Amino acid sequence: MREPGSGRLWPLRAARRVLAVAALPALAGVAALAIWLWPTVVTTPRLARLFEYFESPAAHADWQIKAGERCGDAPFLLPTDGYVGFGYGDSWRPGHRHTGFDIFAPTGLDATPVLAAYPGYLTRLPEWVSTVIVRVPEDPLEPGRQIWVYYTHMADPNGVSYIDAAFPPGTFEVYIEAGTVLGRQGNFSGDPGNPTGIHLHISIVRDDGQGAFLNETRMENTLDPSPYLGLEAGVYDDWSRPIVCR
Repeated sequence: MREPGSGRLWPLRAARRVLAVAALPALAGVAALAIWLWPTVVTTPRLARLFEYFESPAAHADWQIKAGERCGDAPFLLPTDGYVGFGYGDSWRPGHRHTGFDIFAPTGLDATPVLAAYPGYLTRLPEWVSTVIVRVPEDPLEPGRQIWVYYTHMADPNGVSYIDAAFPPGTFEVYIEAGTVLGRQGNFSGDPGNPTGIHLHISIVRDDGQGAFLNETRMENTLDPSPYLGLEAGVYDDWSRPIVCR
C-alpha cells in the first residue's frame, strides 16, 4: 500500500468516465451517472463551512473534536484535535469515494499531535514518510476479526516527516497503547507543489485473512470509522452542523 498521492489528474479521468457513461443507453446512462455523482453532490454544500473554518480555526473551537476524548461508549479515543471536514464515503470529485475521516488541524504544520486511537501493533514501512498503520488483533466491534488503523499526512509537502522519532522507517509490530503520540499533523500529498490542507486522515482497513492489511485506497477494503470513534460522519449522515461528540 502506497502513501497518499496528489490525485491532480482527476479532471481528465473524470472526463473519460463521463464519456463512458454517456455511451450507455439513455435511461441507464442517466441512472448510472446520478449514482456516480451523488456523493459529490452531497459533499459540495459543506465546503463553504470547511473554508470558513480554515479562515479562523480559533473562532470555531466549538466545531472541533478533542484528542484523547472518548465519544460516549465508542471503543476508540479521538485521535487528534480539529474539524472533521470529510467523512466516510464522501466525494469531492466525481467517481472518488473517501475511505476514512479527514480531521483538519486548528494550528500550523507539525503542531497538532496525532494519538493512537486504540492499542495495537504499529508498523511503518521503510518508504513511508507520513504514514503508520496499527494492527488491532481483536476488533472491539466484531470479536474474532482483525483490523488495521491507518494514520497519514504526518509530513510536510517535501516529505519531511512529522512521525514521532520512536517510530523510524522500518518499524515493525511495535506494541503501543491508546493515547500514544504517533506524530503531528502535516499536509503531505506526494506532490510538493500541491499539498493538502493540514489534517489527519484516519481509516479502518480490513485484514486480508492472512494477517496483512489490504489496500486502503479501495473503498471495499475499509470499514466506516463512525462506530469506532462515536462520530456520525458518513456521507449520508447529518452534516447540517459540525461533526462533534453528541
